[in-house]
Amino acid sequence: MVSKKYWLMKSEPSTFSINDLTRSPRQTTCWDGVRNYQARNFMRTMMVGDQVLFYHSNADPPAIVGIAEVVTTAYPDSTQFDKKDKHYDPDSKPFAPRWDMVDIKYVRAFPKPLALDNLRRDSTLKSMVLLKKGSRLSVQPVTSEEWKHILRLAEG
Repeated sequence: MVSKKYWLMKSEPSTFSINDLTRSPRQTTCWDGVRNYQARNFMRTMMVGDQVLFYHSNADPPAIVGIAEVVTTAYPDSTQFDKKDKHYDPDSKPFAPRWDMVDIKYVRAFPKPLALDNLRRDSTLKSMVLLKKGSRLSVQPVTSEEWKHILRLAEG
């Protein structure tokens, strides 16, 4: 049996917020537009049932705001082939797609966002990828211990 994995996915709330996810059909959306190889590779390892911390980046304050769940494994990101899309990649070909996406489903929002500054002050999370200097990945792994601690923080 494969164990569940945990992830953090970043989105600017002005582009797509956790509230937008709740209003999506079946509270589900594709996570498209990722154009970083390491983030893409993380998505390629995601399995149905993996849990996701939904993070609002470029927000005031930046914060973890809730939980989603992976509901599909990785498949080709259609935006890479759409010349009108800002994520169009002229070097990616349908017979050899370069970029993938997964679908995620809303699970719940936290009663109070977990602000980045507060997370930085928490010694239990000192090794979390999100808190590493220069970490800008939009999709990143979260350890089981970090996941459990963040849920405890979210529950107050």
